[in-house]
Amino acid sequence: MRILVADDHSLVRETIAAFLVNEGFNSVETVASLDEAIDAAKSGGAFDLVLLDYNMPGMNGLAGLDTMCIANAGNPVALLSGTASPEIAEEAIAKGAAGFVPKTLSSKSMLAAVRFMLAGETYAPFSFLNQERGAAQTLLSARELEMVKGICEGKSNKEIARDLDLQEVTVKLHVKTMSRKLAAKNRTHAAMIAKEMGIV
Repeated sequence: MRILVADDHSLVRETIAAFLVNEGFNSVETVASLDEAIDAAKSGGAFDLVLLDYNMPGMNGLAGLDTMCIANAGNPVALLSGTASPEIAEEAIAKGAAGFVPKTLSSKSMLAAVRFMLAGETYAPFSFLNQERGAAQTLLSARELEMVKGICEGKSNKEIARDLDLQEVTVKLHVKTMSRKLAAKNRTHAAMIAKEMGIV
């Protein structure tokens, strides 16, 4: 099994590489940029798995992921990051990444992720992908979540009030509180934020 660890932080890439070698992966290469990763794939052939740092030189966001997937002849390419948001992780997987590996993963979890992706599966830690969603749902009360849902369905305050058997003035109050918590400028903005955070 040939694995490539591409990260511009020498300590990170060497630590991950050394750990994988210690766990029995005898062919682990390291590079510090997207260009070097592409060159390595072209000169030595496609890797069984590439761990690609999201923020290293040449990446240009997720455009680098597309380029590396092509250079690696369709073999698994996973995104590695310490700063990317759950939205970026989800977008990367939607674009065809073999997985999203937070740099904060424990050694045991990192090994499990690598083996999982080498087996042809897609890896993404559930707790990471749901951290913002969970925060938003904790932030809003159950009643405020109902307001967001109604707004996203295009309903007026009057319609929401009728559906929930509330007074319209009560709905207005909940919508105002909910919008303030989401830092939304208006109802439409609140619906956009809610959708981006995955709470509806």
